[in-house]
Amino acid sequence: MKLQINANILQLQAELAAGSQLALKQLYDAFGERLLHLAFAIIHNKSLAEEIVADVFIRVWQKRERIAGIENLIWYLYVATKHISLNYLRKERRQKHFDIDSVILPYYVIEPSAVNNLAGAELLKQVTKVINNLPPRCRLIFKLIKEDGLSHKEVARLLNLSIKTVESQMGIALKKLYATIQVNMPPHAVKQKR
Repeated sequence: MKLQINANILQLQAELAAGSQLALKQLYDAFGERLLHLAFAIIHNKSLAEEIVADVFIRVWQKRERIAGIENLIWYLYVATKHISLNYLRKERRQKHFDIDSVILPYYVIEPSAVNNLAGAELLKQVTKVINNLPPRCRLIFKLIKEDGLSHKEVARLLNLSIKTVESQMGIALKKLYATIQVNMPPHAVKQKR
């Protein structure tokens, strides 16, 4: 699936470089919401986060001729969102950096179609609750890796953390999720070790 996404991104990059506004819209539709979550996590204001994401896509359009040469457009979008958000903080709030432990994220929602793949609606509620109750840093890292598809290395660079910190935070999230799934699985679904 990641290969297909990369092929689609490369196609969008070529179309953008050729001046396609439809390609810009498709890129926005694919990543606008994800980038909004990151901007909101940094600046804690939804309307300003929306403006920041709009600015990111305005810059993409302004630099469309050079877009085809960008090796990882998804990474570029996340970094641009982070930098524009931090620039806003520096300018408007006179803050030099953001505290990753104070990020605010919208509640994580698992799509209803996922119910068919899990043991049931109650388990889905429990998993969602565990994700939403993760500490802010842990939840942001989990979202960027599991929902947005960034690698551990990319998340570490984006958030100015060590890869070990990212791995540790993912370990915390996965342990909590695993514990919830173990507790909520019917006894016949758990295989006994011999």
